[in-house]
Amino acid sequence: MELRHLRYFLAVAETGSLTIAAEKRLHTSQPSLSRQIRDLEEQVGVDLLIRSTKGVELTPAGKAFLDHAKLALTQVDAAIEAARRAATPAKQRLALGFLTGQEMTWLPRAMSLLREELPNIDVTVSSDYSPDLAEGLARGKLDAAFLRAEPGFDLTYYPVCKEPFVVLMPSDHPLSERESIRPQDLMGEKFIAMANKARVLRGVIDGYLQKEGITVEATSGVDNPAMVMSLVASTRGITLIPNYVEKLMPWSVISRPLLNPPTVDLCVGYSKANASPLLSLFISRLSQLAELEIN
Repeated sequence: MELRHLRYFLAVAETGSLTIAAEKRLHTSQPSLSRQIRDLEEQVGVDLLIRSTKGVELTPAGKAFLDHAKLALTQVDAAIEAARRAATPAKQRLALGFLTGQEMTWLPRAMSLLREELPNIDVTVSSDYSPDLAEGLARGKLDAAFLRAEPGFDLTYYPVCKEPFVVLMPSDHPLSERESIRPQDLMGEKFIAMANKARVLRGVIDGYLQKEGITVEATSGVDNPAMVMSLVASTRGITLIPNYVEKLMPWSVISRPLLNPPTVDLCVGYSKANASPLLSLFISRLSQLAELEIN
């Protein structure tokens, strides 16, 4: 069994189609891909896919195999990244990731932790959605990231702050005249829900609404702040979102505090398998983050 078999199988499983996987993901022919999958099934000794005119579905054996295939490929990617870094040790590198929008607050603080080391290291910075940051950590593409505590990844999370949720609404919405919003005020409003990809935020919001006995009519599901604000402004809906987005709001939307709001942790995530001495130094200083002020 070769790595290409795993990558081919993963592409088919994620697209649900041999044809789409071959043409769009793998840039090979569909008959060639089919042969590779049959070779894989022969080596495993069981059928992994059910083929039909509508596409392909995973068998129970295929679903079990998929989880292990993903883990194996993640570990291979992490090993490759570690080897590349070890091959160029002249200057240490620290790759930091930030949940989009959080870099404005937390990048200066992160840099302050490494002020003495900065002349001798390369620091790369990227921003992305929380699940993508978690995957970057697992694959060794990032050393540390400011993100949500995403489940399903073998990562360690260090909470750095709790963020209260606020109500986001169009600037001229009737509720904007209030200083704060009660949970029952959300009843009857067009509600913009978080997409499944933003599962941590969605879980907190759904749990809060259930606890308060609030039923909302959810419309579009979104997973990033820019799209949330665009939909709030264009559809005249409202949503709940952590208050850090207040630094990103255009004139067309406004926020109001929520009475007894739920909160969500912002964490620094990292992999214990990452043996970078620079990461170890950074992690050892995380307790100082909350004490640092932005000038």
